[in-house]
Amino acid sequence: MTTAAGRVLAVLSAFGPRHRSLSLSDIARRAGLTLPTAHRLAGELVSWGGLERDPAGRYSVGLRLLELAALAPRGLQLREAAFPFLDDLHSLTRGNVHLAVRDGREVVYVETLRARAAATNSRVGDRWPMHATGTGLVLLAHAEPAFQAEVLRSPLERFTRYTITEPGELRRQLAFIRQSGVAVARGTITPDDLVVAAPVRDPSGRVAAAISVVVQVAGARPRELARLLTATSRSLSQQLAGGPARVMASSGARQAGWAAPAACASDR
Repeated sequence: MTTAAGRVLAVLSAFGPRHRSLSLSDIARRAGLTLPTAHRLAGELVSWGGLERDPAGRYSVGLRLLELAALAPRGLQLREAAFPFLDDLHSLTRGNVHLAVRDGREVVYVETLRARAAATNSRVGDRWPMHATGTGLVLLAHAEPAFQAEVLRSPLERFTRYTITEPGELRRQLAFIRQSGVAVARGTITPDDLVVAAPVRDPSGRVAAAISVVVQVAGARPRELARLLTATSRSLSQQLAGGPARVMASSGARQAGWAAPAACASDR
């Protein structure tokens, strides 16, 4: 990037879910900048609060960016409406709970509630390829056909042996998700996890987000979780449409015969 603003954005874009803490040389390399330019821009961002620098000289995203991100209208309104439902799901399942939206070919977590014993904790702002997460599969299944075709033509990164990387298999999985209304996936990011995700619709009926619960495979009950997620996502969608929420997650749990497990989730 040749403009001043472009170089600042390149520095910020160097950070990501798998690059939360970077050295100055890491920033320069990932941003495509010279070391002196990266040093100057990183220093200015630290002064502003957009980056933080630890005693070892490594940089991470600062609170100022978190404050700005919280003002994003789409994420803010959705999070406020969804939080009671997510909190209910978290209490019932003792798993990791996510609310995600689509951004390009990735999903972005706009809210997460983490299991206390989680081995790997997802965070608000984390991005993942759509084919590799439960929420991403739901959003991809309900995306426009041209976008689906674009994703299917692109390389599909493998994270575990369970990650779907073959276009034909992914196409069949998306069709099944549209038919069943939920995505159930095992170990696509972390081998010992099982994720169940369901769509959240906006007032026009368009799928605008997805919610998911992640639990450990051992002892998981995917059918009951699917019923729980379906009831919760429908109720949240109804609330977003301006109607009364008919069923909170706890009511859906009673309908599904759900009892909270002892095990906790580990990832996505």
